[in-house]
Amino acid sequence: MAAAESDRDLSSALCSEFLNFSAKDTAARWQQAPELQAELYQHLAVYVPRIFCLGPSGGGGGGQREELACQLLLLAPLEWLLLGAEPSAGLAQLQENNQPSLLCGHVFKVGEPTYSCRECAADPTCVLCMQCFLGSVHKEHRYRMTTSGGGGFCDCGDTEAWKKGPYCHKHDLSLQDPVAQLPADMVVRSYSIFSIILKYAVDMLTWEQEDQLPAGLEPPEKGDTYYCMLFNDEVHTYEQVIYTLQKAVNCSQKEAVSFATTVDRDGRKSVRFGDFQFCEQAKSVIVRNTSRQSKPLRVQVMHSSVVAHQCFALKALGWLGQIIQYSDGLRRVLCQVGLQKGPEGENSSLVDTLMLCDSKMWKGARNVYHQLLMNSLLMDLKYKKLFAIQFAKNYERLQSDYVKDDHDREFSITDLSVQMFTVPSLARMLMVEENLMTTIIRTFVDHLRHRDLQGRFQFDRYTAQQAFKFRRVQSLIGDLKYVLISRPAEWSEQLREKFLEGLDAFLELLKCMQGMDPVVRQVGQHIEMEPEWEAAFTLQMKLTHIISMIQEWCATDECVLIEAYKKCLCALGQCHSGLPDGEQPISLSLAGHSVETFRYQVSQDKVSIHLPVCRLLAGLHVLLSKTELASRFPEQLPLGELSPPLLIELPLRCLVLCAQVHAGMWRRNGFSLINQIYYYHNVKCRVEMFDKDVIMLQAGASMMDPNHFLMIVLSRFELFHIFSSADCRKRYRDDEITCDVVQQNNTLIEEMLHLIIMVVGERFVAGVGQVEPFDEVRREIIHQLSIRPMAHSELVKALPENENKETGLERVIDSVASFRKPGVTGRGLYELRAEWTKHFNLYFHHYSRADQSKAEEAQRKLRRQNGDDSALPPPALPPLCPLFASLVNLLQCDVLLAVEGAVLQWAVEPSGGGWTESMLQRVLHLVGMALLEEQQQLENSSGDDDVTFNYTSKITRPGEAPSTSGSVLALLESLQNAPHLEVHKDMITWILKMVANIKTMRERSSCSSTVSTSQGQGPEETVRDKDKAERKRKAEMARLRREKIMAQMSEMQKHFINENKELFQQSLEELEASTSALISSLTVSRAAVVCVGPRRSGGGDRRQLVTCILCQEEQEVRGQGRAMVLAAFVQRSTVLSKNRGRAPPNPEHHDALFMHPDLAFGTHTASCGHIMHATCWQRYFEAVQLKEQRRQQRLRVHTSYDVENGEFLCPLCECLSNTVIPLLPHTHTLHSADHPSLEAWLQSTNQQIAALHAAHRKSDEKPCVCVCVCVCVCVCVRNPFSSSVREMITTFSTATYKVGLKLNPNEQDPRVPVMSWASCAYTMQAIERLLVDEDKPLFGSLPCRQDDCLSSLARFGSACWTAAPPSTTHTHFIRLFAALVPDSQVENTPCILDVDMFHLLVYSVLAYNSVHCLDQSGRAVVDSAHLHLLHLITVAHLVQILLTSTTEEVSMDQDSGGSEEEELTCLLYNTLRKHLVLPEVSSGWHLWRCVKAGVLPFLRAAALFFHHLNSAPPPAELQVAGPGQWEALCSYLSLPCNLLQLYQSKHTLLEPLKTSKPHHFLFPVSCFLFPVCRFPRESNRLIDLPDDYSALINQASSFTCPRSGGDKSRAPTLCLVCGCMLCSQSYCCQTELDGEDVGACTAHTFTCGAGLGIFLRVRESQVLFLAGKTKGCFYPPPYLDDYGETDQGLRRGNPLHLCPERYRKIQRLWRQHGVTEEIGHAQEANQTLVGIDWQHL
Repeated sequence: MAAAESDRDLSSALCSEFLNFSAKDTAARWQQAPELQAELYQHLAVYVPRIFCLGPSGGGGGGQREELACQLLLLAPLEWLLLGAEPSAGLAQLQENNQPSLLCGHVFKVGEPTYSCRECAADPTCVLCMQCFLGSVHKEHRYRMTTSGGGGFCDCGDTEAWKKGPYCHKHDLSLQDPVAQLPADMVVRSYSIFSIILKYAVDMLTWEQEDQLPAGLEPPEKGDTYYCMLFNDEVHTYEQVIYTLQKAVNCSQKEAVSFATTVDRDGRKSVRFGDFQFCEQAKSVIVRNTSRQSKPLRVQVMHSSVVAHQCFALKALGWLGQIIQYSDGLRRVLCQVGLQKGPEGENSSLVDTLMLCDSKMWKGARNVYHQLLMNSLLMDLKYKKLFAIQFAKNYERLQSDYVKDDHDREFSITDLSVQMFTVPSLARMLMVEENLMTTIIRTFVDHLRHRDLQGRFQFDRYTAQQAFKFRRVQSLIGDLKYVLISRPAEWSEQLREKFLEGLDAFLELLKCMQGMDPVVRQVGQHIEMEPEWEAAFTLQMKLTHIISMIQEWCATDECVLIEAYKKCLCALGQCHSGLPDGEQPISLSLAGHSVETFRYQVSQDKVSIHLPVCRLLAGLHVLLSKTELASRFPEQLPLGELSPPLLIELPLRCLVLCAQVHAGMWRRNGFSLINQIYYYHNVKCRVEMFDKDVIMLQAGASMMDPNHFLMIVLSRFELFHIFSSADCRKRYRDDEITCDVVQQNNTLIEEMLHLIIMVVGERFVAGVGQVEPFDEVRREIIHQLSIRPMAHSELVKALPENENKETGLERVIDSVASFRKPGVTGRGLYELRAEWTKHFNLYFHHYSRADQSKAEEAQRKLRRQNGDDSALPPPALPPLCPLFASLVNLLQCDVLLAVEGAVLQWAVEPSGGGWTESMLQRVLHLVGMALLEEQQQLENSSGDDDVTFNYTSKITRPGEAPSTSGSVLALLESLQNAPHLEVHKDMITWILKMVANIKTMRERSSCSSTVSTSQGQGPEETVRDKDKAERKRKAEMARLRREKIMAQMSEMQKHFINENKELFQQSLEELEASTSALISSLTVSRAAVVCVGPRRSGGGDRRQLVTCILCQEEQEVRGQGRAMVLAAFVQRSTVLSKNRGRAPPNPEHHDALFMHPDLAFGTHTASCGHIMHATCWQRYFEAVQLKEQRRQQRLRVHTSYDVENGEFLCPLCECLSNTVIPLLPHTHTLHSADHPSLEAWLQSTNQQIAALHAAHRKSDEKPCVCVCVCVCVCVCVRNPFSSSVREMITTFSTATYKVGLKLNPNEQDPRVPVMSWASCAYTMQAIERLLVDEDKPLFGSLPCRQDDCLSSLARFGSACWTAAPPSTTHTHFIRLFAALVPDSQVENTPCILDVDMFHLLVYSVLAYNSVHCLDQSGRAVVDSAHLHLLHLITVAHLVQILLTSTTEEVSMDQDSGGSEEEELTCLLYNTLRKHLVLPEVSSGWHLWRCVKAGVLPFLRAAALFFHHLNSAPPPAELQVAGPGQWEALCSYLSLPCNLLQLYQSKHTLLEPLKTSKPHHFLFPVSCFLFPVCRFPRESNRLIDLPDDYSALINQASSFTCPRSGGDKSRAPTLCLVCGCMLCSQSYCCQTELDGEDVGACTAHTFTCGAGLGIFLRVRESQVLFLAGKTKGCFYPPPYLDDYGETDQGLRRGNPLHLCPERYRKIQRLWRQHGVTEEIGHAQEANQTLVGIDWQHL
């Protein structure tokens, strides 16, 4: 109480201070003071504790009172002092004199769209804000759009960020010094003020004492008021913090959630206010509760004055940030103040102090000062450079602090590295002056201290803390990437020196990675524990771009490249020092060649997949070849020191490991090795792993004797013994132990042959082959599209990205592929153009086995379609570079010929299992490659003497000892016609043709010195022509054979018919009879089809046979038979709602009998159309319930349906259902001439109602009399339905009641039949609107399931009275009739404008059946009543339309003479004007047009209703869309085409009804409560979306959470039904619904969509469907990029535009009430969706 009083005293004291305080006078006093700092500090010491932190809510920023007091008492005097004038005028003057800044510097909010030009940006970090982008040249280029994580800023105006177009229209070059533009006295004052305020803020934010203040700031009086301040960390979860706070400070869960949210957002929050002891107690509880699993939450007990000054320090920094926005001169002064060194010397500036204390500050303070740094230092190019130097000097310490800290990087000062290191000039200056590259690498290596005995990194058994630290250390690699991302155009000596020094450090890092995570093959038993492998591969992936960029830097300077090559070779030598493992050397001999190597087996010894030093050397070797340095300066390169066998050793081991894993030899090593092999080949790693290993083998092979190279390869593959024995096959059989060993060896031979194909054939790297990078990308695309047509995103994923996230795809794709646009579903696909298929290589090195198989199948199929043979020969290859030129000799060396001969020999004698077709296919490919090489050399040579490649002559020689096989050519010829090699026949034929062709070319070249290419191709072409002719001849023969067979079959058919003439005659007669019956029925229908009244046409006489989907038994639908039911789904709906502001009705007291015309809430019924016996369905549903009970005991997870709510899946189509509709027989048709007039019918109906009134009165007095009276009034007959049908009628009635009113089932409630009728009416209206919206005819266009559903609903509605007490439906009819014909005994009759006439028609027609419980003889009376009710309600609707019509005159050409319709409309309108105040309308034409348009939806819905109720066939005119609909509709409903005649002909009768109770038309009360509903009601649509998705992102980025005090929403979500933006998936916006906490979207669905919602998650570009609290799914968004693909999660960043067709599809789904069904199907297909807590979204 005392505290509250003191608060009031302080407040009143402050109020008086406000009145007496003068900011101007205070500023003047300060200006005269000899010591400004002391004066200012004294003022702050007095006022700050009196303004801030006066109560329990302190520490987190107060309300308006605090803001106002702070501005008036603290900031205003500062502004007066700074400006020397009234602040608003002074700031305006500053802004006016200020020149626009060179840099934009707009700081991005979380989720704001950013744009990067893919053609002009220096790197992907260079981005523009939306305004600058739209005003720049880049909007016409290829650009990438992403959402910002917050914190970065717009690079517009930065010339180093853009290759061209660095300025938008707004920011342009300015060269003047901004400080010179300011008055000299203001510069002095600003320097002084900024120094004091910035020092004050820095001191307070870095202050570590909890109850003392810096000198000069001690408060005049210090009370015992403390805060228990809780600080944020990234270790504890929300739930842990909430639970702890509830225990510690005894607060409610809601308060604890609020505390936790604020702590997470601002970094700290006061959770208790009071004396020291009180706060200390809370601190001890929090620390004790959170220190069990991890370090405890950080809590401090701080004196209120300290907290107050810290709050003002943040305000002061914010104020500085605002002031410098007005003037670039002031910005520069602040930069000078911030970076000015103090008396302590190094690291003594205020900015240094802030940086070095960064990790000790809370999140809110960091955000504020980071923002200030970005607005000041980083916006001024001069001071940005000075700041970058200080940042680089302290880099190691800052990174160490960050690694120890647990806050995310976006809240760390180290995150600003991207703003400096990506500026090329700054990066190079820091590299030279501060040795930045070396510093980053050494800092990184220092943090990874876990090494093995050889000094390699060891990530095995990392603890959680070490893994966390490793993740944080990886950010240093990002900094290194920023430094290297822009290659230097010119090199200075200092840059060369520092870069090579950095390269030394980098090689030290790679040496620590070389050979890490070695594996040894498990034999005998499976590995017990999977070893850690992910950390090493994470490191490899992070370094991939760095390695590539270092090679690119080396490529730009020859001196650097030579030195780098030497250093790398030296490092590799150090790694190789222990390579031969001390084993004895061994000698290998094969095919007359021998080589020395050492003993090593991959299957027995250690092997590692990580060889970064080797791979870097391979990359540099390629650069030597590409730049031709090796040939120009051989003396500067240590090529002579290279030992080719040692170069190839480690990469070869790695490739052999992959081969052995494929062969299944390493199965017992578990999944970790399989995963490593997968990533080794994966597109993310392969550029610097697999590809470089192949290049290293190519480099080694090009420097070795090819025979020696192949023998070492055979030895490492452990296959040497197979090919070196005297008789390969015999030797192999002797060694054969198990089938497994044979299979393994076969796979190894295949892999070894594949490796040789790759070593010789992979020439599409610039430097290996004479190609450009363009050719490499094109080849990748060709081979991806050879598998199948692919989407753009699939192609991008299949191609390696460079450091700029570019693949080079766009430059190439259009030349090799054609684009096929997507439809409403799917995505756009690229298809390979036919002319590029000849470049297909079956053994493309980036194919996985699955890809290779698919590509082979696709290409063979394509060739068959084109009429070509199925051979897939190797494509022509580009020539090799000089350094790799000797690689081709591999193809003609003796060892390879021996291997080829052996495999072909095995294929000739296919008795054992010692070979495979894949092996033979690879040998044939190698032979083809050699022949193509020889042909190319012949074509390019000037004479025979130039050709060094003589493969054809070598394959004609027979095998030498020890092999006794024939020549390779002879073996191929013998295999050509082998029956077991039919698949390879075309390929062998192609090879033999090539051999013949080459021989011809050689003969010609020996005769003439010049041979043209076309002549060389001649023989091959003639052979191909012969082949085509042969195939054509065979095809013709096959055609003739088919025709002959068909003729024989036809003859046999005629013979059979002649033998069985009688049978055929009888069936023909039956067919004719049925056809004639059909024609006669069509003739009748053409006469005059009517669906209501005594003359109605009916289909009720036909039998309806249906089949149960569960027991497959066929049965006729009969009222007294076994009940048949239709699976159905009933749901509440607002799809037709014209007033979403209307609150949901109170279910207990809601009067459901009259539906308001705004259709705010309806009940919709849908069905999948599948029919069952009621008993079969009951058994099925009981089984589902039982299964659900058992499942819940085993595993408590959600399913896609809620059994407790009666939901189930249709047994046939698995469509979500929650009830069944009983099938009832057609209404019988009895034509009768007896049709009483309206007057007679009204009289008899009034008599009946009077009798019912009397009966009800008597029943109140004597209950027993009721039955007698009812018998008098109604002709009672027995219930027309069997007990099972009655039971199903009750089932469906209670289901609509339960869903429509959200109440528990209650069969006695009089609203039960009403809800069934309501569902029938609402569903009919929804279907009618759907048909209009889709421009479909009224009849004939609905799918069977909807047609059956409507028929069942209409017939059910006419029969549901049998399940309710007669008095209930009688009372309903009396009240309904009173809405049309006034009845003094009926109270609460609604205004005519508050009744939906179609619902009234359906209710009245269906309720009338209960009043007339008739037998068949009375059916005509019912039909007459239906017609009269339709007439009455149509007239009422006409009146309703006239009362609500807009009466503005329309300036259109009108007929001079008014028609009868117009005259009668005016007459009715003027009659209404007599009783009501209505405006005068002169145009009858306008009125009639309004009436006709307004009544049409009602008539269409009525036609649908009576068609299904009475089974009346529809007229032909209404089965097609087009003119003549109005007349056909009126005729079908027994209405005159001029509806006004209904009123005119009976106006004497109707006039009294209209005037007797004026309150029927007195509608102002209704008008004021809700807007008047006008007719026709327009169909609801989903909201309009902008064409460009970035506009939507921009809208979402400016959306703030409504409950978090202006904080940005993390998941802004747009309701597509009403356009409301919501803060989804966050604690802050959770609300309570039916006793359960739900997220903003779920809560919104119950107000906007009756529990159903369609949302667009803006940041994820994802549509969200929600139904209730437990159901939901994600759906593809309607936004597509230029390639016809969605981008869920905005990962690719391509510009997105609205696809109207896809948006219409979502709209159609909503209008069809199909969202819940879509969710059900999605959850059944994807079980992970079921586990999501949808209610929290």
